[in-house]
Amino acid sequence: MFIDQQTPIEEIKALLQKIGFFNTTEEFITEVTKPGEGNMNVVLRVTTNLRSFILKQSRPFVQKYKDIEAPIARIDVEYQFYRTIANNALLRKHFPEILKFNTENHLLILEDLGACEDMTYLYNAGTLETKQLELLVQIVANIHKAKAPKDYPKNTDLRLLNYQHIFELPFMENNGFSLNEIQPGLENLSIPYKKDVVLKAKIKEIGSKYLSDGTTLIHGDFYPGSWMSKKNHVYIIDPEFSFLGFPEFDLGVLAAHAILIAKNKTALSTIVKQYPNAIDSELLYQITGIEIMRRLIGLAQLPISFSLKEKESLLQLAYHLIMRSDSNTTAD
Repeated sequence: MFIDQQTPIEEIKALLQKIGFFNTTEEFITEVTKPGEGNMNVVLRVTTNLRSFILKQSRPFVQKYKDIEAPIARIDVEYQFYRTIANNALLRKHFPEILKFNTENHLLILEDLGACEDMTYLYNAGTLETKQLELLVQIVANIHKAKAPKDYPKNTDLRLLNYQHIFELPFMENNGFSLNEIQPGLENLSIPYKKDVVLKAKIKEIGSKYLSDGTTLIHGDFYPGSWMSKKNHVYIIDPEFSFLGFPEFDLGVLAAHAILIAKNKTALSTIVKQYPNAIDSELLYQITGIEIMRRLIGLAQLPISFSLKEKESLLQLAYHLIMRSDSNTTAD
């Protein structure tokens, strides 16, 4: 059974009773609301006379873009991720607790973190505090050291979808996406990169590594839309893109968004310094550059209000990070 905000409360209650989560005659639902704008899944906050909790349900498509097919089993990947990190004391402080999982209805019930906001506000605030960045590195490092079972989901279908949106579509000349509708002049900025066959070959090579199986548990979508703040506390959500891959992917995504926030590349040195294990710095830089580029000229746009000049500077920085042709390039 699929549910959403329009589903009658009695039907939601009946489903919760059926799966053994809502089984007391003393509890009743008082309100069903949306805790925020979800991209991939239906996400609801259910408030009862006794508690509140989050219902998350996957569909065979992306909830925000229903014409994009997506594997419905992604909710199982998210559940397996939470199970894998459950014994890590630090991560328990920064992820919601699982309350119930029901495979039949593709339904995950999570602890309600309360009045949080995602940290996409940082893009236009223009600053990510060093302490915040260090904490995010600490969190991702603990994810990477978690021991995933050998049968951890490969998440192949969702990785293929993500691969298209990270490594292919942003660099296609005719991808059906009008950048000038986002910002007049942005299409012209993108053309040199879309025509650069050497750049695209390098990106394809790195994309092949993304599709290859690795040994490190990664979050898979470690950016401000998955970071939640509540007063001074940071929570992480939405690990549905998780798989066993390479740590530089998470670190590169983190670095890219730290750079997009600050508009300079100082975060890279902080991440390399704070991450406790050895990493391939060249691969880190390349993932960082690709993520910056795809967020500026790809379909997965961010809530940013940068000038064309700022985007041009960031694209140049991203190019040099991918090609490693100028290690001293900045985006000031």
